[in-house]
Amino acid sequence: MPQSLYLIDGSAYIFRAFHSLPMMNRSDGTPVNAVRGFTQMMINLRRDHPSDYFAVIFDPKGGSFRNEIYDLYKANRGAPPEELVPQFPLVRDATRALGLPVVEIAGYEADDLIATYARLGEARDLDVFIVSSDKDLMQLVTDRVKMLDPMKNTLIDEEGVREKFGLGPDKVIDIQALAGDSSDNVPGVPGIGVKTAAQLIEEYGDLETLLDRAGEIKQNKRRENLIEFADQARLSRQLVTLETHVDVDMDIEEFAHKPFDPDLLRPFLEEMEFRTLAERLGVEIAAPAPKTKISSDGDQAPPAPPLGTVNYNLVTDLAALETWIERAKASFRLAIDTETTSIDEMSARLVGISLATAAGEACYIPIDHVDEFGMSCQPQLDLEAVREALDAILRDPAILKIGHNLKYDLVVLRRHGFAIEAYDDTMLLSFALDGGKHGHGMDELSVRYLDHKPIPFKEVAGT
Repeated sequence: MPQSLYLIDGSAYIFRAFHSLPMMNRSDGTPVNAVRGFTQMMINLRRDHPSDYFAVIFDPKGGSFRNEIYDLYKANRGAPPEELVPQFPLVRDATRALGLPVVEIAGYEADDLIATYARLGEARDLDVFIVSSDKDLMQLVTDRVKMLDPMKNTLIDEEGVREKFGLGPDKVIDIQALAGDSSDNVPGVPGIGVKTAAQLIEEYGDLETLLDRAGEIKQNKRRENLIEFADQARLSRQLVTLETHVDVDMDIEEFAHKPFDPDLLRPFLEEMEFRTLAERLGVEIAAPAPKTKISSDGDQAPPAPPLGTVNYNLVTDLAALETWIERAKASFRLAIDTETTSIDEMSARLVGISLATAAGEACYIPIDHVDEFGMSCQPQLDLEAVREALDAILRDPAILKIGHNLKYDLVVLRRHGFAIEAYDDTMLLSFALDGGKHGHGMDELSVRYLDHKPIPFKEVAGT
């Protein structure tokens, strides 16, 4: 019998997927990067928890009851990115195609529905996991309700809430009422941040007691603000308090795990043109009609997928590197190449590493560039720091590492302390497919399969 209820903050994950993956479009031009990332995350959750209750919860169109209380609530938020707007309904289609319930109710935010189902789950003696990293949901954490961030593989329990707010989950509402929330345009009390709010609530017990005894505060400005903005603090408390008794129309039993239905999943994957995902799920989908061209000798050449806009980055700090690591986790594949001081892998020194997560999306990580005097000649990362940062994805068997003549790179990387699992070599694949029909160098294959001629190395560095 299911023992756990997973409540997925679908609205938050749309934005997270959109910003985690580079832009990608269907053949008709519709952007689908958020849909692709969201679908993969849902597949991962289903795979890791095959016998539990699941619900994906979204914010409805329009505002919530909070806008009636305070018309400036979330009024500071701009419009979503233009490329994201057409993906909102497609994400809901993805949820249904995966056999997961779509939950949304007009007038209530996703957080209110999560709060309501968390209460109902506890009442049914279930362990509840809120799949989100939204701090507003931390007020719901109990010994049976926890928050799960699968992208960072972190679990937030009562102790985790104390680390974030300074006090336990039962005090989060009062702390937020004092500190406010600029992201939601919740005003709070001027001059009071989270740390000060936690200290005041710890000393006075709760918000009302603090406001009633505000005249005792020794700091002049703090005392004056607490007295002047007392009603604003009470208003903020209304805004940040999640509704736990929404009249929901779906029972938890409707969230029971269901196997994939190919009749639902196949048309969705075909429409989105997610062929790699279809292969992983064992679903056969029709290939899109190829656009052929005539080669110079009169034969039809294979269709060439356009590289589109390229986004090549130089990575010289760990924060930027973490962005590429998250992209690799989301796409489940990573092209990798090394830059070295010689062609002999047994003696070559590792100078840098290149990574790519999609066509035209790549970065270079300089590690040991030196000038003619052997001195570091540009901003670059330390080898040990890069090795530690990349270790998890290089070892992860779920992320396919792809290279060309990869044996060379594997030897170089292993000599420098890197460990790699799950990899494939395009040179060996080419040779296995076509043997002696043509050469198998990367430049030749790029022209043959992608209609793209790489820049010769001598044009970059001379001869």
